[in-house]
Amino acid sequence: MPVMSHSAVPSASAPALACSSDIKLSTIGARAWLVEAPGGFDLPAQRRIWSLARLLHADEAIEALIPGVTNLLVLFRHIPLDENAVRKQLHAAWDQAQAISPQGKLIEIPVHYGGEHATDLAAVCHHTGLSPREVVRLHHQSEYTVFALGSAPGFGYLHGLDPQLATPRKKVPSLSMLKGTVTIGGAQAGVSALTGPNGWNAIGFAELTVFDPLADSPALMAPGDRIRFLPQRIEL
Repeated sequence: MPVMSHSAVPSASAPALACSSDIKLSTIGARAWLVEAPGGFDLPAQRRIWSLARLLHADEAIEALIPGVTNLLVLFRHIPLDENAVRKQLHAAWDQAQAISPQGKLIEIPVHYGGEHATDLAAVCHHTGLSPREVVRLHHQSEYTVFALGSAPGFGYLHGLDPQLATPRKKVPSLSMLKGTVTIGGAQAGVSALTGPNGWNAIGFAELTVFDPLADSPALMAPGDRIRFLPQRIEL
C-alpha cells in the first residue's frame, strides 16, 4: 500500500527527523523511513520519486521500497545504527535522482457517466459550479497518470484531473460503493477496485475488473501507466 503524501491526506503521525527545501524525512517504526518530495501533487515530483526508488534498489541494506503519492517508503532489513548516516544517504540519493518517465501502457476505460451509480455527481456540480455535462466533458478529456497503487488491491491514484473538478472527499463515506465506480477525490481521480466503503465522489461506472488475484498480472494498473476515460454512455 502506498503512503499518501501530506498534500493528499493528513501527514504521518511519526515525528519529522529532517526537513529541508529538498525532502522531508520521517520514521515509520524502527526500520522504515518516509521520504516526501517537496512541492505539491505534481508529475515532476512523482517522476523523481520513481528515480529515487531506482537508485536505492541496489542497496542490499534495504528490504523494500514502496512508492507512494510523491513519497517513498524505505524499509531497511535491520534497524539502522546511525540515523544521521541514513539522513545523509537519502538526501544524497535525492540529489542524484533525475526525473524519469516510465514507459507505461495506455489503458482506455469505457465509462457510463451519470445514472444510478453516479451518486455524487450533483455534489461535484454544486462544489465546482459546473453543469453535469461540463463535469463529464472535463473528466474524460484529460489523460491521467497512475502515480501509485494502494488503499485497496489494485486501486490506482490518478494524476491529471482538471483542477476545476477538484472536489473534497466526503465527510461521510458511502458504505457499499461498487467496484468499477469512477470517482473524484480531492485533486485525484480513481476507479474503485473493490466493493465497500469509499469516501470519494462517484460520477460514473465502468464495467471492468481493476484487480484479479488469479490473473498473471493481478492489477490492471501499474505506476506510470496512462489512463483515458471514454464516454460509453451519458445519462444525465
